[in-house]
Amino acid sequence: MTNAETAMLNKVPTVTIGFWIIKIMSTTVGETGADYLAVHVGLGTAVTGVVMATLLLAALLLQLRAKTYVPSIYWLTVVLVSVVGTQITDALTDGLEISLYLSTAVFAVLLAAIFALWFAVEGTLSIHTIVTRRRELFYWAAILCTFALGTAAGDLATEALNLGFTLGLAMFGLLIGAIAAAWYFSLNAVLAFWLAYILTRPLGASFGDLLSQSQANGGFGLGTIATSAVFLVVISILVLCLSISQSWPPVAMPPADHG
Repeated sequence: MTNAETAMLNKVPTVTIGFWIIKIMSTTVGETGADYLAVHVGLGTAVTGVVMATLLLAALLLQLRAKTYVPSIYWLTVVLVSVVGTQITDALTDGLEISLYLSTAVFAVLLAAIFALWFAVEGTLSIHTIVTRRRELFYWAAILCTFALGTAAGDLATEALNLGFTLGLAMFGLLIGAIAAAWYFSLNAVLAFWLAYILTRPLGASFGDLLSQSQANGGFGLGTIATSAVFLVVISILVLCLSISQSWPPVAMPPADHG
């Protein structure tokens, strides 16, 4: 491994309890934030999508130029990916009137194709081996697709299948719990990570909708402004803690540098 590659070893954070907390909160912000900008601010889906995509590109360039893992840049990129991923699915569903069944299937196939190409080129899908620019690009392409897929799957479950926010939240929570149990009993760590990563998107979206939507629609009625603001503040505090310490105690996971 060259010195340049070694310098990139810390570009992706260690999978810790803090990692999953911020990830779930960022997905909630993606759901409520996109709704707030498109509907309440009145930007509309198209303008919101362009603005957020531009901000995401800027953040991603900062992330790619960084030589090490910088919590503030990394998690800003994740939050923006969450918003853009939500916007992509919403544009297909609301703008082009594409069925959630179809969009979920398409994003699943696209993510599988990204993983297949990534593995064919690099021989691993582990986030602990993001040590080259090419692997980092594969990583972010997969991350964006997981958010789009998670949004479509979450909307499919809570809206098209009429499960509602509470039941949807419980269902996705149980699925993540089942994956954690399967990992504990020897499920491949890389597979477990990516399955959980995908499912935290609809989990966070269901949670965000449950908090923000009106009581008439099955929510708590907190509104998108309050929900987004609270979660952004919590994310900022957690990221600040990570920036100061750079070392939250990791969850005891086996090495995921294979498969």
